[in-house]
Amino acid sequence: MSQSNEQQWKLLLLDALLKERREQAQQAIEEVYPYDLAKLYVELEPVEQERLLRYLDHERLADVIEELELEQQLEVLRRLDVEHAGHVMDLMENDDLVDILEELQEEEVDRLLSGMRQDEALVVRNLLTYPVETAGRLMTNRFIWVPEDFTVGETVEKMRDYIEYSETINYVYVVNQLSELVGVISYRNLILANNAERIGDVMDRKVIRVSAETDQEDVAKMFERYDLVSLPVVEGDVLVGLITVDDALDVLREEANEDIEKLAASGKSIDFETKPLIAATRRLPWLILLLFIGLVSGSIISQFEETLSKVVALAFFMPMIAGMTGNTGTQSLAVVVRGLITREVDKKVVTRLILREFRVGLIIGVTCGILIAIIAYVWQGNPILGLVVGSSLIITLIFGTLAGTIIPLILHRLKIDPAIASGPLITTLNDILSLLVYFGIATAFINHLM
Repeated sequence: MSQSNEQQWKLLLLDALLKERREQAQQAIEEVYPYDLAKLYVELEPVEQERLLRYLDHERLADVIEELELEQQLEVLRRLDVEHAGHVMDLMENDDLVDILEELQEEEVDRLLSGMRQDEALVVRNLLTYPVETAGRLMTNRFIWVPEDFTVGETVEKMRDYIEYSETINYVYVVNQLSELVGVISYRNLILANNAERIGDVMDRKVIRVSAETDQEDVAKMFERYDLVSLPVVEGDVLVGLITVDDALDVLREEANEDIEKLAASGKSIDFETKPLIAATRRLPWLILLLFIGLVSGSIISQFEETLSKVVALAFFMPMIAGMTGNTGTQSLAVVVRGLITREVDKKVVTRLILREFRVGLIIGVTCGILIAIIAYVWQGNPILGLVVGSSLIITLIFGTLAGTIIPLILHRLKIDPAIASGPLITTLNDILSLLVYFGIATAFINHLM
């Protein structure tokens, strides 16, 4: 929708809501996608929100709720009476519904589920029994499966009956008499097959699958690794559900956000809506720890006070050397953490990565070291000062790059989330290292510097 059309549609709907013209409002509603309605709903005043909810039919309302953020989804469901909410929840994807209900108290969950169809409520309750962040929580029961003794013609007939019910229309899954997953057939191959052929004879028996207890991050990696659009979930060999690619993308986004939060040393989610006190509380523990570690930097400077007092020009380059070292470490950390998320690592990969980052640190260090050495010499007319500053920068940039590479690899080896090796922590440790190297070299050349 173009910007002008969107504005025209929005004004038309707002006018209908304000004047309580149901037919005009419903006509405007039919012309746009659920995402646009959800976006508008958030911008409306409470009274207008109530009217919009009344003008949406059950199916449209279910689509709009699925486009809202979690807090707003809960708000909408709480505004509806039990019967109305139940009809809407019957039409929602069960995996999306589970994400909403898991945030509620058991009493409220029971109240909302009481308005749903009994079979749908039973499925949702079953999904809620699986551990959080597992395949069981991501899966849906809305997909098409057939027994292996079905013919192609019978399968196509079942597809016609259940096509609107199914969340995905890419594959038909095949089970045996024990409901165990034995094969899969794509819709393309199904159309090309003869109607009289038996499904068991034309299906593909190589089926990638996951157990219901599989961690959601591992599930997302399988989608990426095998370019899947859907993934069956089993308990033992029994087919119990299906995960679709949109859910896998949501997981990748969630995991990426978690890693970014850890890299930033905030630990927990902080977004544009987080209150100042909560945001500060989530950031403070790490920052207080880093504050005390940072005091070590101050003690290092005090140990070399005599060197600094004799050659005041050294103080000019301190922030630059510490900052550059921290920056290179953080860059390497980001590369390693991203790599650990997207691929498997072994000794060969680790060795190659460390050697690669050493070369990167060496190239960056020599380039920046020569440049700053020239600047120091031109500024002070002292080649020894240039040598001290340049060589210090070369060494610290190599060490900083290696620290940002090796620390997350060690944590990964110890089965600790490598993102915990946060940017501020790497930066602080590299500050200490860079000051030790800088003043150590300066002290060794103090007579020449004076």
